[in-house]
Formats: sequence, structure tokens, C-alpha cells
Amino acid sequence: MRILLVEDDAVLRDVIARSLEEAGHRVDPAGNVREADHLWRVQPFDAVLLDLNLPRHERPDSPQGNGLSVLREARSRGDRTPVLVLTARNRTEERIAGLDAGADDYLGKPFDLAEVEARLRALVRRATGSDDVAQLGNLRLDRRARRFTVADAHLELPAREFEVLWELMSPPGHAVSKRTLSDKLSNFDEALGDNALESFISRLRKKLAGSGASIRTLRGIGYLLEPEA
Repeated sequence: MRILLVEDDAVLRDVIARSLEEAGHRVDPAGNVREADHLWRVQPFDAVLLDLNLPRHERPDSPQGNGLSVLREARSRGDRTPVLVLTARNRTEERIAGLDAGADDYLGKPFDLAEVEARLRALVRRATGSDDVAQLGNLRLDRRARRFTVADAHLELPAREFEVLWELMSPPGHAVSKRTLSDKLSNFDEALGDNALESFISRLRKKLAGSGASIRTLRGIGYLLEPEA
């Protein structure tokens, strides 16, 4: 998943980002209202982790200068990206305000990092109607367990290769553009170029040998995972 992480505490932001990246996700961090609003407008995300207590910084036009205003603006322009609100505010009325503003789930601080990742996966599953397990021929991918098997034999995949294969299998049989794969695996500090993406695809093709599935290049479109003839 590509995740927008909006948290003003730099130490906590780095801890959460590192945890999510170790789980194979791509994270774009924002520390204030201006950064959060800008990133959310210019880049599509699979999910947003949003702290409510944000400094205003360069957004004098913001009515509140907090996470609620960022969320309300996103929902007002029709953005339905799943949002998990992270906040130290545990009063019932504040939880209600977050949900009424368009949040999909709510988690109070302190929280367990594993639970954050699990809740994000659940939100994205509900939003996309997808499951954590995908299968094609002898190839099976379990996203929750980070497990890739060919005919029940476990094979190790680096995080980025795993995410490329997951995109091709969610569901299998549909073409995925190079731009989509690049956006999913990049962040604003590190863009994934065509050469790097082609390198991932080349390594995956070798690892899929004997799986009953192969990756076909569709010129001018992208890639397609399909059963072998």
C-alpha cells in the first residue's frame, strides 16, 4: 500500500513510517496541515493515517488548522481514501467529530504498531472489496502473512517485489500500468523509475518459473499476470 502519514511529532512519525515500510508499504510523511493537504491533493493513496492535533504553519486560510479540517476538505472534493485517525484525544465527542468529518476508523494513543498496520489493511480491504489472499495456478500470495508459495513451497520475496506481484494479482487477469506500479512503490523522496521497475519484473519472472503463471508485457499499457498455456 501507499500510505500518507500525517503526524506532527517527528519521533513518532519516524517510528510509524519505519514500521510500515518494514511491512512492505510505501509511506509519504507530512508534519503539518499545509504538507498534508498538498500531498493528499497531488498524489493518490491507498490509505491515510491522520493525527488530529496538527500545527497550522502556512495555512492561514484553514478554519481550524488541524487534522479535521484536512479531512473535511478531502471529503468535500469527493476523495474517499480510507482514513485511520490517530490521536491522543479520547473524549467521546472528539471521536464522534472525527467520524462525522469522514474518518473510517479511530485509534487512540498510545497504540500498538501491529494494530495500526492491521487496521489499515482492513480498511483497504473494505474499500476495494479485496481479500488478503490471492491465487493463480500453483501461485498463492498471502498478504497478511507476507507469504509467497509455489505449489506449497515457500519462496522469499523482498518487500518491493512482493508488492509488485500483489498488484498484479489483485485480482489476477487484469492489466496494471507501469505508472500505477511506480506510484505504489515510490514516495516523494524516492521515485521508482522504469529501469528499476523492469528489473523487479525480470526477477519476478524467474521466480515464477513452474508456478503455472507468467507476467506478460503489454506494449504501451503495462503488465498482465496470466496462467501459462
